Amino acid sequence: MRSQLVLALCFVAGLQGLAQTAAAPPQGLPKDPRAILAAAAPFYDFSDPTLKPFHIKATYRLYDANGKPEEQGTWEYWRVSPKEFRSSWVRADAARTEWRTGDGALYRKESGKTLKYFERNIADSVLSPLPIKEMLDSGRYRLEVQSVPAGRDTLPCVLATLQWFVNGQPSAPSSSVGERYCFDPASHALLISASNTIGTEYREIVKTQNHYIPREVDFFAGNIKLFALSVDTIDGVSEADAAATPAADAVLESPAPAITVYGGKDPAAGVAVGRLVKKVAPVYPDMAKMARVQGEVVLAAVISKEGRIKDLEVLATPSPMLTEPALDAVKRWEYLPYLLNGEPVEVETIINVNFALGR
Repeated sequence: MRSQLVLALCFVAGLQGLAQTAAAPPQGLPKDPRAILAAAAPFYDFSDPTLKPFHIKATYRLYDANGKPEEQGTWEYWRVSPKEFRSSWVRADAARTEWRTGDGALYRKESGKTLKYFERNIADSVLSPLPIKEMLDSGRYRLEVQSVPAGRDTLPCVLATLQWFVNGQPSAPSSSVGERYCFDPASHALLISASNTIGTEYREIVKTQNHYIPREVDFFAGNIKLFALSVDTIDGVSEADAAATPAADAVLESPAPAITVYGGKDPAAGVAVGRLVKKVAPVYPDMAKMARVQGEVVLAAVISKEGRIKDLEVLATPSPMLTEPALDAVKRWEYLPYLLNGEPVEVETIINVNFALGR
């Protein structure tokens, strides 16, 4: 996370095509961590059936593992109802469109290269940035309130830390640093989140239909920028908008969706957490040791239905000398498959590979 953070809140009373829902202004965040999350949750509940259909168009920038800008793309999203929506991605060497229909079916049409991790998760980043309620209700996380400096301000933050259970009772929290969610105390808007060494900043937040949408979203690993998104358009659409209808040549996908998890945690009730059963340690190159190079290589991966690693992607690295050893090791890891209602599903996750010099 950058040491100097500029937080700009621009609350817009009305946007083209979207009627503003009357609501009493927030009166400040409560002190209890669960109550803080509960106070913010309604502003990010896009499953709300009272929401009128809307459309978002955004541009985004991909960065390499060293923080240098690469390709640019566009993302569009049409939300017709809680169960019916469409997402489309376009960049020079890749295109994908996904339709979710009212009966729960998922259709897909794509060409070119595979989308990268942050591209695939744009909708969750913009519309669902808060922790999943089922995850918090599982009782596996300790919640506490922290105050975090942000420029000249101090933000109230909720830290959610995974706990181990011994004989059915919660024990000391794990060594994980946990997930952090920092809010504007006046508006309840999410300004910063951090999970698994990746920090996210949400800026120029607009309010429409009493829900928040950030116009600027940036991802970082330390001081290295990983991904940047800028929302250009938010407007209304008709429930009969043709954009929500799957193309004739779209392919019907398996009913079981891919699931995104963070740090190996179960994302929702009914998901059985996979277990790492084969872990290959990376080889620490002698050249890197001699150069005193150390740090974490941050990888995104898909765990297949068979429990194998695929679509491995480097998000950030302290040095190219450590990148290949990390990839070579992780590609050989194996998991017990993740299960959704008893059926194996693909899972996206973030993996950190640490290289530390001995003291």
